[in-house]
Amino acid sequence: MSAPATSQLAPRSVGEAMKRGAMRRCPACGEGPIFAGYLKVRDHCPNCGEALHHQRADDGPAYFTILVVSHLSAPLLLAIYMLYRPSSAVLIATFLGGAALLSLLLLPVFKGAFIGLQWAKRMHGFGDEPDRPVEP
Repeated sequence: MSAPATSQLAPRSVGEAMKRGAMRRCPACGEGPIFAGYLKVRDHCPNCGEALHHQRADDGPAYFTILVVSHLSAPLLLAIYMLYRPSSAVLIATFLGGAALLSLLLLPVFKGAFIGLQWAKRMHGFGDEPDRPVEP
């Protein structure tokens, strides 16, 4: 039996799916956790059974994390230096630690959002079958 064409399937909300993914929840139901660890994606949602193993986030979340962290850090680094003139060692230690912490916090957020986008757009196997209602 062939899979239904994407145009015949009900549209999925991209914003809602990305928001659910960014909150580390299943893009389909918004309830089940999407990660089994820090960045390890579950094969299926424990709440609704949605298959999540299709995801192909690859390097996208890392690139977005670098983009956001560097765009936040660079102006802040310049402002702190111009206002307070801290020593180089203090400046480097502070901003290295801050950039590392912010990167670790943002990486799963971006990865979840990428998975939500892929689910909503029915990419990489997420659209092979029609949506099923969430079972209680």
